[in-house]
Amino acid sequence: MRLGAHATGVIDRRVGLLFAVFLGLFLALAARATWLTTVRAGTLREQARSQHDSKVVEPGLRGPILDRRGRQLAVSEEAVTVYANPFLIERPAATAARLAPLVRLPEERILALISDRSRGFVYIRRKLPPEVGERLRKLALEGVGTLVEPRRVYPGGALATQVVGAVGTDGYGLFGLEQAADRLLRGRDGERRVVRDALGRPLRTITVRQPRPGRPLRLTIDAVLQRHVEGVLKATAERYRARGASAVVVDPRDGAVLALASWPTAAPDRSLELGPDVRRNRAVEDAYEPGSTFKPFTVAAALADRVISPLASFDLPPTIRVADRVIGEAHPRGWERMSVADILARSSNVGTVTIGLELGARRFARWVDRFGFGRPTGIGLPGESPGIVPRLRDYSGSSMGNLPIGQGLAVTPLQLVAAYTALADHGVLHEPYLIAGQRRPGKRVLRRSVADTVARMLEGVVGPNGTGAEAQIPGYRIAGKTGTSQKPDPLTGTYSKTRYVASFVGFAPVGDPRLLVLVAVDEPQGEIYGGVVAAPAFEQIVSFALPYLGVPPS
Repeated sequence: MRLGAHATGVIDRRVGLLFAVFLGLFLALAARATWLTTVRAGTLREQARSQHDSKVVEPGLRGPILDRRGRQLAVSEEAVTVYANPFLIERPAATAARLAPLVRLPEERILALISDRSRGFVYIRRKLPPEVGERLRKLALEGVGTLVEPRRVYPGGALATQVVGAVGTDGYGLFGLEQAADRLLRGRDGERRVVRDALGRPLRTITVRQPRPGRPLRLTIDAVLQRHVEGVLKATAERYRARGASAVVVDPRDGAVLALASWPTAAPDRSLELGPDVRRNRAVEDAYEPGSTFKPFTVAAALADRVISPLASFDLPPTIRVADRVIGEAHPRGWERMSVADILARSSNVGTVTIGLELGARRFARWVDRFGFGRPTGIGLPGESPGIVPRLRDYSGSSMGNLPIGQGLAVTPLQLVAAYTALADHGVLHEPYLIAGQRRPGKRVLRRSVADTVARMLEGVVGPNGTGAEAQIPGYRIAGKTGTSQKPDPLTGTYSKTRYVASFVGFAPVGDPRLLVLVAVDEPQGEIYGGVVAAPAFEQIVSFALPYLGVPPS
């Protein structure tokens, strides 16, 4: 039976339509295949590699930081890092719910990390206690694994925080020596490649590069002495409700720093939360007007240039005028005759300015530079201040009424200690150093006779009639100088009548010095004088340190 023309036409149209559909599908598949093998080829290869071939970084163990006797101040230990392969996690919400209490993160945060199935590796949380890894292995969560990473531990807690510093999550130093010596301490990271099957099970591990540990860093600091100094500093600052405080202890024979303390402070991990005030190393970063602790250098310079003799004496008025400035004493007095030794022992402003005027501005400026003021000591800690010292051409008519008594210039506690080594060690100035083996050669800046003369005069400061009697230590010859300096008021452009820095710097035993100690207390309340606030702290530090170091009474 023959089909009609109409029926034949319908069949032809249907066959043509079907052919067109198949052709369209074929062209679409061909276009898709072309796009996948060209445009998307690189991305797909990367995804396939991430699903079956993952890279794991093995950080090099960070080198330890040790005190002078090998005690650990900072050390790295093994910790557990939790990671995931989102491609292998079929139920992200359930996995996040089981992980949250273990790693102590919100479920929402974990879910956001593991829901992106285009990623083959994500960190969940890093550097957890080792027991977390054991508990996680018992859960046997698909697509979740652990690796061992080092974490930084500070056995001393808050001990020497501003010196040692801290590291961030990625192991980079953030402040202190952890930052300054980061390249030395970090070492080199290693790398492993983990090859997995289609189900994500590890087939083999390939070591691409072995990790290399960082080098140890041994300091000149003594942990026992450091802890004692920090305790004294804390008690002093809290007693006088101070804004801050710092202390420096060095061996004046070579400049080795035995203790370097600042208050307030906190343990390294807490200091990152509490802010920059507890991380600031005040002894290195803070510059202040030294006040009377600077006077011995004015006297030493005048003696060295033979402007005055050690036996000279002066008829001193109650006040002295220099240009438009009138300088008086801390405690009013009448006309009085004083020797050079008396001027230092009683911390006479008028007497020191008189000596400074005899020396003259040009020679004075040269000696300020020679003692190292106005430039960093080079101790190697971040943020060291150079201080503020006016240039000779910037002196005003009244500068020689300010500068000889320690006003109008600013120094750091560390700079002041460095300069005092020249008085303690018979005229040889030693730059402070903190890392063992980095001692720098001393530099003679004074004749031995001049330095020893000033040292004997400074013994009078801690004598019965001196301003530093509170620093006396039975059985030992002590030399030192008190300081009570007004802080500039930025609002008025004059000196504050309520804000002071109380300080004391001294060394012992005189003649054969083993310790040089500075204590500075910022804005003490109630009492303001260095002889009352800082000298007792000096006595507490040195009374402990001399027997501890085996120094017999002199």
